[in-house]
Amino acid sequence: MERVVERSNLWSAYQRVLQNKGAAGVDDLTVAEFKGWLKVHWPSVKEALLAGRYMPQPVRRVDIPKPSGGVRTLGVPTVLDRLIQQALHQVLQPLFEPSFSEGSFGFRPGRNAHQAVRRAQAYIRAGKRWVVDLDLEKFFDRVNHDVLMGRVARRVSDVRVLKLVRRFLEAGMMSGGLVQPRSEGTPQGGPLSPLLSNILLTDLDRELERRGLAFCRYADDCNIYVGSRVAGMRVMSGIRSFLAEALHLQVNAQKSAVARPWERKFLGYSFSSHRDPRLRIAPESVQRLMQNVRKQMRLGRGRSLHHTIEVLNPVLRGWIAYFQLTQTKGPLEELDGWLRRRLRCLQWRQWKRPQTRTRRLRALGVHSSSLHGSGCNRGPWWNAGARHLHIALPAAYFTRLGLLSLLHEQQRLQCAR
Repeated sequence: MERVVERSNLWSAYQRVLQNKGAAGVDDLTVAEFKGWLKVHWPSVKEALLAGRYMPQPVRRVDIPKPSGGVRTLGVPTVLDRLIQQALHQVLQPLFEPSFSEGSFGFRPGRNAHQAVRRAQAYIRAGKRWVVDLDLEKFFDRVNHDVLMGRVARRVSDVRVLKLVRRFLEAGMMSGGLVQPRSEGTPQGGPLSPLLSNILLTDLDRELERRGLAFCRYADDCNIYVGSRVAGMRVMSGIRSFLAEALHLQVNAQKSAVARPWERKFLGYSFSSHRDPRLRIAPESVQRLMQNVRKQMRLGRGRSLHHTIEVLNPVLRGWIAYFQLTQTKGPLEELDGWLRRRLRCLQWRQWKRPQTRTRRLRALGVHSSSLHGSGCNRGPWWNAGARHLHIALPAAYFTRLGLLSLLHEQQRLQCAR
């Protein structure tokens, strides 16, 4: 605990909390107000931590929609509890990192999702063309506290730290002014939760290694690669039993499967069925981007095209930065064309009146012969794909306005690697 509250460790944790910003917890104390509060109250907080008396406050419940349907429940700690969790994380991570598996890629320094996807591709290339896709049912909601604390105690002997970690696990969740006690689970939203998930699931990693299996795990998302369907069914049965008995976790039967890798997705990616498999973007990931773009377009109906593009570009840039590993150009070309058509549709709506549309088209170089039957009486989406709007608003027009091309940005990122 002395290392946790040491000045340089706390300063580093404080900088991280400021950088991450985040919403206020149940005490309504914001990150902007935190510095002044800390100057007054930190001595008493530090004393409570060193004496083993510190009690975390409940987390604030926030439900966010999942892309696949349903909601994901987050627990937002107070800013002070985020600071203490971050300080704990910085001390505990180096203790546990050497014990983590080579097949684990999530929330670890120097490791990322791209490495996990590349490793999965290598396994498929080596002939393991069946995947056991494991989905742990409500993992963060069902972590057994006793089992988890037993794993933490393997490398942590300070009773004050063990008690504090347990109190963070058991801190209630506030919703609608009422606090619900918690006897299991580790709420997503705090800096400590990703590390605790890796500590618990390291036992799964070791069991897979003991069996000589090829696997990639990113947090609770685990894919195991085998050579046949029969082997996959055997592994699925054995690992399901191990998780239930050793870690008290359940496999979601509806979302888990033994299948071909190109029939499943892993961290937003999928694979082609070629002998040398190529990385491609999973269709669900493409649909998610399209839904986000549609939302931005609806918000942009009363704004200029230039403003809408300024709002869209950061979304597109972040998306393609993650999916830059894709080795298939077709979907990116289609998305670029779809984006331009959505913008043409938006522009057509903004012109509103038939006379305005005709005047603007002529000003943009569309001849009268092309305007015949142009569809002033048809819908915006039809017109957005018609010849007259392609002439008036070609791809170069959107390039001049600054619209990011997903294909060109992906090629730029690939060249920069």
